[in-house]
Amino acid sequence: MTLTLVIGNKNYSSWSMRPWMALKGAGIPFNEVLIPLYTGDADKKRILGFTQSGKVPALIDGDITVWDSLAIIEYLAEKFPDAGLWPKDIAARAHARSISAEMHSGFVALRTECGMNIHRPVQAKALSDDAQANITRIQQIWTECRERYGQQGPYLFGAFSGADAMFAPVVHRFRLYAIEVRPPVRTYMETMLANPAFAEWTEAALAETLVIDRF
Repeated sequence: MTLTLVIGNKNYSSWSMRPWMALKGAGIPFNEVLIPLYTGDADKKRILGFTQSGKVPALIDGDITVWDSLAIIEYLAEKFPDAGLWPKDIAARAHARSISAEMHSGFVALRTECGMNIHRPVQAKALSDDAQANITRIQQIWTECRERYGQQGPYLFGAFSGADAMFAPVVHRFRLYAIEVRPPVRTYMETMLANPAFAEWTEAALAETLVIDRF
């Protein structure tokens, strides 16, 4: 049975982008159901028809429903162990899971002040000290990963992994808000921007016409 991933607007839903990138990057077939966000009760009810969390993303696998971006990636890694969503080496795998969890639970200031809006013109804005600290930490994470695992490939742990999927929306945020980054970070961003799945998501986001004023 083919998996179904329920997502929100590609222009705005950074949490939807993460498992979508994981599925695409791992070459796992799936059907996509896109439900626009913040458009009224009808769409809220559609989401509730898939998951009682009332939020996207959600993964449907027969009688199994998995919600929350990181939980979906973990489920996929367990169901498809040869897909390479986590590194094979136990130390690298622990590292990848740790930074993915840090992304999942942290960087609130950056996510709040630099909302996901792929239609946004590239332009810098004044950011709080907390957001700047988030940016510094993310650059530290990416640089350390590239220094430790860069000889194995162009992504954070060499080959594309769930960690790259978790940080994919941050690449957009750094680009859209003209964040100044160090050379290793710029190189990694260029790798992600050239990723076919990343480009496919971006193209679809730019084709969307729904405008949500809050973003």
